[in-house]
Amino acid sequence: MCDIALIVEPGAATQAAMDAMNALTSNFGWLYMSVGVASLGFAMWLAFGPYGHVLLGPRGEKPEYSTYHWVAMMFTAGIGAGLMIWAFAEPIYYLDAPPFGIEPYSAKAMEWAHMYPMFHWGITPWSIYAVTAVPIAYLLYVRKENFLRVSSACDGVLPKKHREPFKLVIDVFIVLGIIGGTSTSLGLGAPLVSVLVANILGVENSVWIKSFVLLTWALLFAASVYRGLKKGIQILADINMALAVLMVIFIIVIGPGLLILNLTVNSFGLMLNNFLTMSLWTDPVVKSGFPEAWTIFYWAWWISFAAFVGLFVGRISRGRTIKQIILGVIFWGSLGTWVFLAVGGGYSIHLQAEQIMPLSDILREQGLSEMVAQIIGAMPYSKVVLVLFAILCVIFFATSIDSAAYVIASVCSKDLRNDQEPPVWSRLTWAILLGAMTIGLVITEQVEVTKSVTILSSFALIPIMIMMCVSLTRWLKKDFDHHTRERIMVIPEKDL
Repeated sequence: MCDIALIVEPGAATQAAMDAMNALTSNFGWLYMSVGVASLGFAMWLAFGPYGHVLLGPRGEKPEYSTYHWVAMMFTAGIGAGLMIWAFAEPIYYLDAPPFGIEPYSAKAMEWAHMYPMFHWGITPWSIYAVTAVPIAYLLYVRKENFLRVSSACDGVLPKKHREPFKLVIDVFIVLGIIGGTSTSLGLGAPLVSVLVANILGVENSVWIKSFVLLTWALLFAASVYRGLKKGIQILADINMALAVLMVIFIIVIGPGLLILNLTVNSFGLMLNNFLTMSLWTDPVVKSGFPEAWTIFYWAWWISFAAFVGLFVGRISRGRTIKQIILGVIFWGSLGTWVFLAVGGGYSIHLQAEQIMPLSDILREQGLSEMVAQIIGAMPYSKVVLVLFAILCVIFFATSIDSAAYVIASVCSKDLRNDQEPPVWSRLTWAILLGAMTIGLVITEQVEVTKSVTILSSFALIPIMIMMCVSLTRWLKKDFDHHTRERIMVIPEKDL
């Protein structure tokens, strides 16, 4: 509905979305910040507490996917091509408007501009994903729920009487959250890919180019979704990881490698020293707007994706322990984002600081997508790099949208067994619908609109996340408190 409104009445819809976002971030920013810290704390308790060795599957069960395939699918589903955009762009925003009253474009601003994206895409976001993945995996592979529904992960706190209406409401909000978060990613990514394609072809970035990009996406989404989890999404994820590593190595080689390495080490120190401050900074007195515009938005974005990524990661985590899931998601997810952000951000800061490219001016006058495209286009072997980067972005989006379509189709499928994939027609339908929902956001071409969509869709998911965590805690205590603790903990069949 939001996307239709953006097409029919773009001005009114944009203003309404912005007003709603500002109201939520102003009044409930403290809640989003608290959820971020609580997610990290709960994740650490799960990993290092009494239930960390609970095996998600029967005794002797081996992981369904190798670590490489598991990490590749988890990473591409959880991040998508948004990382490709913000790795180069986010530091430039912070140079112009740094946090904590730092002087713009100063040496200190450069250091914080390089570090802050690593905070926004690192430990806390992946903790949010991890704490929603474990209840799903526990539901499927320990309690052996016959049917795959995210709302079933809340059964431990829902009343037994009239439970189904509550679960229906939960599933509806989960689907809306996935749509909101996915629309944000597409709304940010479609303009970038169309600019990249226009630059490759040497033509104007017209509506025909945008239509071509969307059509190509739709065909790729449909092909991957049709092939399913192992033959479609896994293959695209593997290809994308290889391309991402190649891109990182290339930038270090042709760029200021020593500066990037020094900035990265320095950023880790800054982040460690200021992690708690940044995690709880609401700026209540000065009211600069930085937490609302960035940290709160990002936490809302991760929360809107939490159920989707949680179900997807939980689905592919059979045979791992709770500790392995928590630490694997947080470590590998954070490491992957940190590497790309450190390299892309360091390269952008170098271009701006050395006055090689006036990135701040390009961002202000031509927009986010054009700035990123010009950064890529200014690299050596520009045509080849533009093509590879465009392919990287398209496949990143394909894996994200395919995963989202897979999860929504699973949620919406009645009586889908936990060992079944949702019907092909359902996966295809949702992939096409998610692609179509991009149109409204592409027409408006306003990043703030996509942010507002995410904030609005995420708000209702906070209590659902809490219910999933409480439900998991109750199940763990009920299922394992009366068993002798072992190195690997499983429930005897007679107790199920």
